[in-house]
Amino acid sequence: MALKPDRVEAYTDISFFMNEKGERGGVVVHLTAGSGAAMDDSSAVVEYAADPSGTSPAGLLLNDVVDLDLTRQHINFHKDEVQKGNKVTLLRQGFVVTNMVVSGVSPTAGEAAYYGAEGKLTNVSTNSVQVGRWLSAKDVDGYAKVDINIT
Repeated sequence: MALKPDRVEAYTDISFFMNEKGERGGVVVHLTAGSGAAMDDSSAVVEYAADPSGTSPAGLLLNDVVDLDLTRQHINFHKDEVQKGNKVTLLRQGFVVTNMVVSGVSPTAGEAAYYGAEGKLTNVSTNSVQVGRWLSAKDVDGYAKVDINIT
């Protein structure tokens, strides 16, 4: 679990697809610049970037993206799963409690939040833009509260 249930979703976006597996709680980026203008445009694709430099954040992923054989089992909607290749929900404004924090990073409340490799959050700008502000330090389980504001 990468997100705890205590969160505020002020502004979410459901117009993007994700074609790879991914755990919720990290920042996804646009696969191509300016991808997809219409609500069901298949070129509106997001991904977790291996390298954040030169990318543009789309939002914080609120779903687990899974790759299941749907002829043998069904999606677990209680866990907020979506099948790979389907639409995902992205948080653009609000706050979450996540453990998708770069290893070794110790954020403090008030610091700027950036995204790093694989969408993990950090307090150090690694050639990426600011996506929010930290509202807490990490707890004993590695979770921290972060205010997301992607405009």
